[in-house]
Amino acid sequence: MKPILSQEEQLTQTNFCVIVPTYNNNKTLEKVLNSVLTYTNNIIVVNDGSTDKTGEILEDFPDLVQIHHPQNQGKGIALQNGFYKAIALNYEYAITIDSDGQHFASDIPSFINFIQNEPNTLLIGSRNMTQENVPKKSSFGNKFSNFWFWFETGIRLEDTQSGFRLYPLQLIPEKHYTTKFEFEIEVIVRSAWKGISVKNIPVKVLYDPLERVSHFRPFRDFTRISVLNTVLVFIALVYIKPRDLVRKIKKKGLKKFLLEDILESDESNFKKSSAIALGVFIGISPFWGFQTVLLLFLATLFKLNKVIAFVASNISLPPLIPLIIYGSLKMGSLFVPNNSSLIQNDSMILYDVSKNVTQYVVGSLILASLMALLFGLTSYLILTFFNTNKK
Repeated sequence: MKPILSQEEQLTQTNFCVIVPTYNNNKTLEKVLNSVLTYTNNIIVVNDGSTDKTGEILEDFPDLVQIHHPQNQGKGIALQNGFYKAIALNYEYAITIDSDGQHFASDIPSFINFIQNEPNTLLIGSRNMTQENVPKKSSFGNKFSNFWFWFETGIRLEDTQSGFRLYPLQLIPEKHYTTKFEFEIEVIVRSAWKGISVKNIPVKVLYDPLERVSHFRPFRDFTRISVLNTVLVFIALVYIKPRDLVRKIKKKGLKKFLLEDILESDESNFKKSSAIALGVFIGISPFWGFQTVLLLFLATLFKLNKVIAFVASNISLPPLIPLIIYGSLKMGSLFVPNNSSLIQNDSMILYDVSKNVTQYVVGSLILASLMALLFGLTSYLILTFFNTNKK
């Protein structure tokens, strides 16, 4: 049984440092550093090109590791340089805390205590965004960020924008692509994609309008974050989610995967059959090249089982494609007149689709709807029968 350590023992025996990125926060920087020193001397301060009295303040802390940028480069670069320095100094974990005074160093022991039980977790301090003096734009931005983080990773968090965090330095991605505030989104999404556990931990927060200085530029930074999320969503839909599905099937084996993740999953029979219907509809519909992206987006939107939907979408396997296209053209001919006759042979695919695009699109959507209804209803009856017999 693992011995229970006191708070002081946990702090001294855990190989961690605290990184403090700062830019023109001379009103609060000294107070933040003194509060952190109460818990550890392992502090790395990154002065990101401050033009106020930050340099003078840091002269009073000669024992701290300091990094000075000649010009402001952005919070992302400041954090990355702090990480590189911490790794060079052989630290295992790095806690980041903003220098604007909104966080309390007294929460540092909570981070350290958490990783005693769940090591190698990336922790994000969860703030109470409903309390007094919290700017509405901060609350909205956090909800916006939480949604996209969930969409991109499948992990639900209460706060994804807090700068008070603990990073497992040896596990997070080594290379990064963003330099400003959006870096804090990139690093947690890509860490989650690597399989690192990302969780929230409650922390206190203070929004003092007289002392707190925010360098977040609403239009410019929100635009950068939106562009980043667009890229991350595309990568998640096209690569990450299909990759995870394939890994899951390989790990469990196809038979066990079908039993545990499809037949015996927690969803109701209606939701399972709806996922099958969605997969069949997308698989037959004329969305070539975008089927997987569209499927995962709709499955996430309607909260359907993405695994079941993806498996069902493979109704459009190569051997069946000629039959699906021929059936679509035949179905479309009932609604869109065309004088050319259809011949089902090897040349049928390219020739008839090019000559009868409208007929094919209309027929494909109608056929997809009918087959989705048929497969959905049939699968619902089969699943109901399966569950009845099981009981």
